[in-house]
Amino acid sequence: MEPPPAPSIEQEQTAALSALAPSARAPTPRIRLGVGAAIVLFIIALLAAVAITAFGGSGVDETVPPSGPEHSTGPPATPDAADDGVRIYVHVLGAVGNGGLYELADGSRVIDVIAAAGGFSDDADPAGVNLARPLTDGEQLRVPRIGEAPAAPPPQAGAAGTGAVGAPPAPVSLNSATLAELETLPRIGPALAQRILDWREANGGFATIEDLRNVTGIGQKTFDGLKDHVTP
Repeated sequence: MEPPPAPSIEQEQTAALSALAPSARAPTPRIRLGVGAAIVLFIIALLAAVAITAFGGSGVDETVPPSGPEHSTGPPATPDAADDGVRIYVHVLGAVGNGGLYELADGSRVIDVIAAAGGFSDDADPAGVNLARPLTDGEQLRVPRIGEAPAAPPPQAGAAGTGAVGAPPAPVSLNSATLAELETLPRIGPALAQRILDWREANGGFATIEDLRNVTGIGQKTFDGLKDHVTP
């Protein structure tokens, strides 16, 4: 009796697929749980990506520094000292922390250059300087020490000699003025100037400026215009 023929390759593959088919058609609970978890994770990742895309432009804006030259880190200037590029140079000496030559914005005041020089020293007399006075280019500022006499203020711009352009004239002395000098006074013409001279000669001079009221022709209104321009 002959042995049965060996199964062909096709028959073996068919038998193997038949053995696996029930498992493929009916996944186990563990497989179903794994597939479900993977789907849930995918959905969460998708939602997160959508949220990042939708809201990624919001939040705190990045602060961008303004372009242009950097500001100076020197002492703060007064409101009048707006730095428009014009500079002045001031020489500071005396009772300050660090005397020397300082460059400041045009329009700076005495308080600015003293701050630049390190402030007052322990022996300074702050009352000896006017902190609010505007500075001028090329001036020398001396801060007095306690017991020293304050330095004379610098001449005004446009000064000629010891006076300054636009400075008020010196008071006229009623007891020594000439006729021409009296005529420079407000409301005083040649005739009234001569009456003042006559009264001075007749009465031995003016003891006070109120004596002007005794001169004929000088009433209250004229006297009010003269009193700030004359001395006895």
